[in-house]
Amino acid sequence: MIIPRLALQSLRNRRITALLTVLSIALSVVLLLGVEKIRTGAKTSFLNTIAGTDLIIGARAGDVQLLLYAVFRIGDATANITWQTVEDIKARPEVKWVVPIALGDSHRGFRVMGTTSDYFDHYRYRRNQPLEFSSGQRFDDLFEAVIGHKVAQELGYQVGSEIVVAHGSGRVSLGADHGDKPFRVSGILKPTGTPVDRTVHLEMQAIEAIHVGWEKGSAPRGDDIQSAEQVRELDLAPKSATALYVGLKSRMMTFSLQRWVNTYPQEAISAILPGVAFGQLWKILGNVEMALLAISAMVVVTALLGMVTSVLGSLNERRREMAILRSVGARPAHVFGLLISEAAALVVTGICLGVIVSFGILYFGRSMIEDQLGLALELKLTTALEAKLLLAIFVGGMIVSIVPAMRAYQLSLSDGLTIRT
Repeated sequence: MIIPRLALQSLRNRRITALLTVLSIALSVVLLLGVEKIRTGAKTSFLNTIAGTDLIIGARAGDVQLLLYAVFRIGDATANITWQTVEDIKARPEVKWVVPIALGDSHRGFRVMGTTSDYFDHYRYRRNQPLEFSSGQRFDDLFEAVIGHKVAQELGYQVGSEIVVAHGSGRVSLGADHGDKPFRVSGILKPTGTPVDRTVHLEMQAIEAIHVGWEKGSAPRGDDIQSAEQVRELDLAPKSATALYVGLKSRMMTFSLQRWVNTYPQEAISAILPGVAFGQLWKILGNVEMALLAISAMVVVTALLGMVTSVLGSLNERRREMAILRSVGARPAHVFGLLISEAAALVVTGICLGVIVSFGILYFGRSMIEDQLGLALELKLTTALEAKLLLAIFVGGMIVSIVPAMRAYQLSLSDGLTIRT
């Protein structure tokens, strides 16, 4: 117990240097744990962007491509699914529910998605949570829209606000908009941390209504122009869908329906399992998380090297101290143990302070992080992986502290009571 007591007394005498060393280690621990928690939260949120959906069906394409446009609204479909195919899928005995979606238009940079009222009943995200409204309600009229949290926040919309849908998915419509058929915001969804937050939701029939006269791909002119009231009298039954979210009566039927879809003779369509496709996409993004961890690890290494540099720099000033210890019976091994104990105290204190600070940031900032970034962060002091990382920091600190300890050991052997000038 004498050596640890001496180590603490020595650190107390050099408290400014020791405090700065502890803070550098603590900050590196905060960064490492922060990156790890964000990485884990990002992966969890990413994999839980859509839940409770057994299959996603779209035109024949790669699994990742279908996932990107059907769930993340990134890119466009190679083709649409005819409504007859949608009806055939609905009629399958395995199917419990089907939610069609239609993409292709936008509003001031946000994607517009046509769907049905069932979307609000069946769409689930993180930990099977349903969509909820912060204000208003689901659309109940042909020209009503439900908008995501980010749409309302960034554009300042409220229930009752008027919006105009642009033709195409670009940020700039270049005059190709549906200004003669404006929509009224009927509801605003609560934050979900998913692409839903950045989506304007319309009825499938509304998508048909705003494209009346656009059959040739350009804005209607002259007699082809029909007002909003005129299109209400038309048959607006959907003719196609971009993709389908499908829920099954039993998950045991998943693969049988997937085989049926993939071999459907009337149309080239494919079905993907969201979980499998998410795994494929995450592998593509895996290099990013490895880069983040590598950067954090380098910060930790830098902090530990700073500790070693600090201790080495103070050794020449402490030669008298080492000589006095030798004079009262301390052996070179005791001097070695003293330096190791000091390093251990610095590393352990830095780790504990870093853990406390990171937990405090998580505790007080968790709700804001979830609202702003959509990351599902677990309120835990440390996870098993984080505990291993902290243990690795401690072991690394002990390894690098051997360098100044060996130097002190050698100096105590050569100096004795002699003080060099």
